[in-house]
Amino acid sequence: MAQVKVILREDVASLGDAGEVVNVRPGFARNYLLPQGKAILASEANLHELEHHKRVVQARVDRERKAMMAHRDRIQAHVLEFAMQAGEEGRLFGSVTSIQIAEALEAKGVEIDRRKIVLADPIKEVGEHTVPVRLTKDVVANVKVKVSAAE
Repeated sequence: MAQVKVILREDVASLGDAGEVVNVRPGFARNYLLPQGKAILASEANLHELEHHKRVVQARVDRERKAMMAHRDRIQAHVLEFAMQAGEEGRLFGSVTSIQIAEALEAKGVEIDRRKIVLADPIKEVGEHTVPVRLTKDVVANVKVKVSAAE
């Protein structure tokens, strides 16, 4: 069956990332990618425009990455401390969640969206934990969280 070349304008799951030239079936391009604005046809003019757009986007990505690296350093400079009610074995009666971590960072002057805090399960043990904060796809900050038993 014939394939159509399209340039992706945004990331499409299981197809490719923005800016890639991919081959897709004509119906998929005609009925989904093109009407939704997720892709454009890969004509000669569009390919030249893509190259220029890639250079512009790469410059912007480099600036944003540099800013995120500085933001990562500010986040990693902090150690968050929580005093929680705990049992004798060190198990917390409650837990430390991503919302509490985001609020503690905000109290220290660092704005972060709680959804960027990668916490598989809430912290339920006394001790020192390292919590990753995914700022971008490839920039991750690690926050130290110390949880102690309240007096």
